Amino acid sequence: MKATAVAHPIQGLVKYHGLKDIRLRIPFHDSISVCVGALCTITTVETTNLNGKDSLVINGVRVFGKDFLRVKCILDKIRDIAGYHGLFNVVSKNSIVNGKGMGFSASAFAALGTAACNALNVNINPIALSELVRLGAGSATRSLAGGFATFYAEKSGKSYAEQIAAPEDVDLGMVVVPLPSAVKTDEAHLEVLSSPLFKARLTHVKHMIRDMKKAIKENDIDTIGRLAEEDTLNLHASTMTGKAHMILWEPETIRIIREVQNMRADGMPAWFSMDTGPSVFVNTQKEQVGRVADRLRRLGCLKVVVSGVGGKPTLTHAHLF
Repeated sequence: MKATAVAHPIQGLVKYHGLKDIRLRIPFHDSISVCVGALCTITTVETTNLNGKDSLVINGVRVFGKDFLRVKCILDKIRDIAGYHGLFNVVSKNSIVNGKGMGFSASAFAALGTAACNALNVNINPIALSELVRLGAGSATRSLAGGFATFYAEKSGKSYAEQIAAPEDVDLGMVVVPLPSAVKTDEAHLEVLSSPLFKARLTHVKHMIRDMKKAIKENDIDTIGRLAEEDTLNLHASTMTGKAHMILWEPETIRIIREVQNMRADGMPAWFSMDTGPSVFVNTQKEQVGRVADRLRRLGCLKVVVSGVGGKPTLTHAHLF
C-alpha cells in the first residue's frame, strides 16, 4: 500500500523553548502557532515486504543516523498499532530546502504520521496521532491540527495540540523570508535552560498565551502581530543569554527587522517574528501582503514568500515515487 500526505509548516506565535522531557518531546509550557499555507512538506509512504531496512529519502538525499532514527521511531509506533511486520519506503520533500527556522520539522512529521497511518489503513483518533507525531517534533502536533493551534504541554495527562481557529476565521497574511543556518533546533532547546532569563519566561509566557488566544478569537491582527514580535524578542534573548551565547540571527535578519520597523513608522501594519533560526516571518493583514513583499524585495531580499493560513494535512494521489 502507498499513501501521500501534504502538511504545512508552522510559524510559532507564542513559541515553546526548552523540553521538560527530551525523549518524549514535552515542552515546559503551552505554545501557539499558525500554519503557513504557501509552504508544505509532501511525504509518500509505501509498505514493502522486501528484506532489509526501512528506507528514507528527504529532499533527494538518502538519510541515515540520528534523523533516520527520529523517523523510525514514528514508523515503529505505527507498526505496533497496526500489527504490521514489514518495512516502509519513505520519500519526503519540502517546498523550500534553504531556510532555517521555517517550521518544516513540524510539517515533515505531521505528513509522515498521516501518510503512514493511511498506508496501513490505521484508524487512530486525533489526540493519539498528535501525541505520536510529537515524538518526532513537538511542533508536528500543531501542523497536524492546522490553522491556529495550541500545543498543550500537559492537558488531562496528555501533551497534544488542538485547533483554536480555522484558516478562514482570521484575516492574517504572512510574508516569509527564508535564510539558511547550520544551527540545530535541538541545540537551542538545550541551550536555553542555562539562561538566567528562562524562569522569567516561563512565568511571562502564561500571560502571552492567554492574550494571544483572545486576539486570535477576536480576529485582532494588530495584537497577534505585536504579541508574536514581543515573544520573538523574549525567546531569542533567552537563547542568547545561555552559557554558549547562541545567536541565531544573521546580518540579513537584522536588516529585515529594521525594515519592518520602518514599515510601521510609515503607517503599515507589519510585525516581525522568528522561530529558532534566522528566517523571518512578517505578519500583517491579508490585504497588505503585497505592499510588505514589495518593500522586502526593494530591500534586496532574493526569496520572498507570500502566504495565507494553512489547514490540516491532506491526502493526495500525486505520489513522489
